[in-house]
Formats: sequence, structure tokens, C-alpha cells
Amino acid sequence: MRRLFSVLAVLAVVTGGSALIDRSVVGLSAQGGKVPQYELDSSWPPKLPNNWVWGVPTWVTVDKHDNVWVLHRPRTAMDANAAPSVVVFDKGGKFVRAWGGPGQGFDWPDTEHAIYVDHEDNVWITGINPRAGADVSKRIDDMLLKFNKEGKFLLQVGGRDSSQGNKDVKNAHQSAEIFVHAKTNEAFVADGYGNRRVWVIDNKTGAHKRQWGAFGNTPIDVPQPSGPAAPPPPDTPNGPDQFGIVHGMKVSTDGMVYVADRGNRRIQVFDLNGKYLTQGFVNRTTSNSSCGTVVFSHDKAQQFIFCPDFNKGEIAIVDRKTLQTIGAFGSRGAAPGQFQNLHSLTIDSKGNLYGPEVAPGRRLQKFSYKGLK
Repeated sequence: MRRLFSVLAVLAVVTGGSALIDRSVVGLSAQGGKVPQYELDSSWPPKLPNNWVWGVPTWVTVDKHDNVWVLHRPRTAMDANAAPSVVVFDKGGKFVRAWGGPGQGFDWPDTEHAIYVDHEDNVWITGINPRAGADVSKRIDDMLLKFNKEGKFLLQVGGRDSSQGNKDVKNAHQSAEIFVHAKTNEAFVADGYGNRRVWVIDNKTGAHKRQWGAFGNTPIDVPQPSGPAAPPPPDTPNGPDQFGIVHGMKVSTDGMVYVADRGNRRIQVFDLNGKYLTQGFVNRTTSNSSCGTVVFSHDKAQQFIFCPDFNKGEIAIVDRKTLQTIGAFGSRGAAPGQFQNLHSLTIDSKGNLYGPEVAPGRRLQKFSYKGLK
């Protein structure tokens, strides 16, 4: 069954006695421009081989060959026959390979978080234990891992239980996402859950290059929460002077760094050296945890940014030039096309979007690009 998300349309489809409601609130920009349209592809994700089952899917990325890489948490699987942590499908949905998990010579994260494949087909992995509760241990994921595409270990930056906070130039601290900028061969780290910084390291060696906090300020250490996440701090016109959770980050083709500050519901923009340029809010008054990462559209100008809203249950569409939200699709719920804790998002060369939902959603969805309208 395929469902088209149309401008301001609400479609109810009744199947097998249950109502599946798809909703879109995609609207036109104030300038009368067009916005991307999407259709749910219910044939995805492909079936796993070997009777494997998924744990909680946490991150999805697409490499330069349009292979789709899924990172999930096998420890959370409701079956002993969990797939390895990293699962790869080709652009046609055919299973390619799977690997990952603890091994010799490196500290595999107790709670897998993000995956990224760079321009050399090398694979970066981050972890955030014990923040998501996937492992009952209190060991802290203070490392970044790099492998080749077959899963051969290449590099570890930092080490478990090693971080000394935001001033530490050797260890990560529960990092959320990595993006490698090919032009400078630098890895930009959204560091992230434990720290409150953008951390830039050498892509080959992992050596520290530079770092910065919100507005280009010096990032400061904050106490780690021991219970449920606290609500965002009271709003000021510009928001807090420190990042909330640096949950996602990308570098645009014109060399600007876009940081998804999820807890503070904003995108901040910097140059490559950390000079603050501007910011824009996403669902500031309607969500308490919006924009988990930034995903650029594949047109030459990268006109649009797609933001997964963790709390509200939608994909917000943001004009990259103005940082104004010009549309969205999806709603919170368990039906196909809805979202329960949409954690991240990625895009392939055809403009199709892929998103994983952590608990309670625990699923993967794909949305096919249908053009501008």
C-alpha cells in the first residue's frame, strides 16, 4: 500500500478493520515557492536474512553508492537471533552485508548511536551509554570508532570511561553524530550527549583540530541527568548560551556547519572555523525536542533542510537560506507514515528519505521523493 503525502491533505485508509491515518501539513513558503512531496514506501525495510531480527534502530546513513546503512542495538532485540549491529542494503533493497559488535583491539559502544560512511567508504560509529538505557552497566561510551566497509577496525579516538569533559582534546563523551568534510579531510563530531561542543578532528589520525560551543562560546561541563530528561530551559529571544544536546551536524557544499541543537529546538550555523553566523528555531513552541539532525536536499543549492522532530513526530522542512520552517509531514502515532520518536534521518541521491524510530516506535521507514509542488 502506498500513500501520498499531499499539501494540507488528510487521508484515512481503513485496512483489516483498523484505521491508518496519514497526515501532511506541508505548506507553501511565504514567497510562494514549492516544497518537496513524499510518499510512504511500505515495501521498506527489506527482509533480513538468516532469520535475524532487529533491535532498536538508532541511525541510518546512505553512502556515495546509495547503499543504505542501518545501525541498531542488538542488545534490545526481543529475540536471541539479533542481527549484527551494522546492516547494509543496496539501493535496490538487496542485503549486502552485516557486521559489528565487540571485538579485539577496540571498545565497541554499549549503546550504539550513530553511523556515518565517509567519502573513502570508511565507517564511523558513535555510542552514548548509559544515556539510552540499552545497557544496565554504567560504563560510559567516550570513544569514536572507524572501520572499513567490511568491518575491519581502523581507528579508535578516545576510550571508554576516559573523558575529562569539554576541555578534553583526546576523548569524546557520548557523541551523537559524525560528518566527514572531504575538502578538508576533517571529521566534525556532534559531541553531543555528555559534552556540549562541536569537536573537529583529523579524519586520518583522530588528532584534535579545534572545538566550539553554541554561538561560538567556550563549551562548559554540565551535570549528567540521573533520571528523565529535564524540560528545555525558559526561552529567551536567542535561546541558551550553551548547546542543549548537540545531536546532529552536517557541512554544506558551500562550507558552512549546520548544528542540530535538539533540546533547544534550533539550528545554529557556523563557518568551518567555528565563527557563529546565524540560527533558526524549529517547532520552538510546539515541541520540546526537535531537529535531531540536519539533512540537505540534493539540488545544487541544497535549498531544503529536513529535520526529524523527536517529540512532535514529524519531518520538518526548513528553507536553508532563511532557516524558516516552510512545511512538514507526518504526525505522532504508530500507523504507517506516523512517527514515535523519530531519531535521525538520511537521504539518498534520488531524494528519498529514510528514518529510524527508537522505542517505542522501534521501526524503519522510507519515504519516496515525488517532486516539488
